Amino acid sequence: MQNRGLVSALILSVLLNLGVVGAAGYRSLVQDRSGATDLASRLELDAAQRTRWHSLEQNFVRELDAGWEEIARHREALVRDVFSEQPDPTRIEAARARIAEVQMQQQQRVIAQFLQEREILNADQRRKLVDVLLREEPAAPRERQLHGGQ
Repeated sequence: MQNRGLVSALILSVLLNLGVVGAAGYRSLVQDRSGATDLASRLELDAAQRTRWHSLEQNFVRELDAGWEEIARHREALVRDVFSEQPDPTRIEAARARIAEVQMQQQQRVIAQFLQEREILNADQRRKLVDVLLREEPAAPRERQLHGGQ
């Protein structure tokens, strides 16, 4: 019984972290191409800045998407194992650890991207981007939504 409590607490922790990690940056910058174009317009990027911005974005989005896909695979394995007839604490912990590792890589990607974008922007544009990022409200993780969250 004690293992189930530990496993449940572990899952809750992992799932909450999934919703928070990189949500503001990811949702603001890469929801879709029109959103990225809209952000470039909102920041009033000139032609040279747009070219640099979009060239930075391509690898970033590809790597970020790959990271989220990997997290989703491990999350699915973790959830399936937790709710299986006989949960394997070793497999659960391995999935949790890999999710945490990829989440950290995602955070590092977002920060590295922000630093590169910072170099493209002038002071006014940086202030605008900060405003966009800080106004963005991260969505509640799916598991929280299922339990009465927004």
